[in-house]
Amino acid sequence: MRVLIVEDDLEAAAYMVKGLKESGYVADHVADGREALYRVAGETYDALVVDRMLPGVDGLTIVRTMRTAGNHTPVLILSALGDVDDRVKGLKAGGDDYLVKPYAFAELLARLEALLRRGRAEVPDTTLKVADLEMDLVARTVRRAGKAIELKPKEFALLEYLMRHAGHVVTRTMLLENVWDYSFDPQTNVIDVHISRLRQKIDKGHDKPLLSTIRGAGYSLRDSN
Repeated sequence: MRVLIVEDDLEAAAYMVKGLKESGYVADHVADGREALYRVAGETYDALVVDRMLPGVDGLTIVRTMRTAGNHTPVLILSALGDVDDRVKGLKAGGDDYLVKPYAFAELLARLEALLRRGRAEVPDTTLKVADLEMDLVARTVRRAGKAIELKPKEFALLEYLMRHAGHVVTRTMLLENVWDYSFDPQTNVIDVHISRLRQKIDKGHDKPLLSTIRGAGYSLRDSN
């Protein structure tokens, strides 16, 4: 994880950089607002720790400029201004959290970790991958070893469910409930038919099959390596 620290107090900045590096982060430091804007425009960071009072461009202006430009990198604002109105201004400017000085490094680290967890949770995973089989959930495409595979809507839904549960046994009941919404009688062979068609499309012509039938249990999609 890469963090940019924007702090004009060099002693405080050095303390943060040291602590973050010891905690496994890559920490960069700049001491003024203009340099911070230059950095975030040209480089990618997982989070920023921004002092509110800075020379040149203040911390809130940095955050507002980032948000206006569509940059949603999590920002933790640091400030000696701790009144409710000051904290509200910081959050309304686009800050994700606000920590009042003086602070304990352990709290800063905990707040930063929480922001990073939140940021990861808000980014949906739009691709699924098992071995060399890849599914793009947005484009609704499937490829194996780089070659496109044409699937019908129900086949796509079936494969998506299997890929989301890759490495595990998926029962017929699970498929009926989650792919067919109980639209079919449990005794129907519709699942077997779709599994057979899907296996032909994703495994035919490949040395290592991915889709297996687990006798008496269900089906499993897994990397055979």
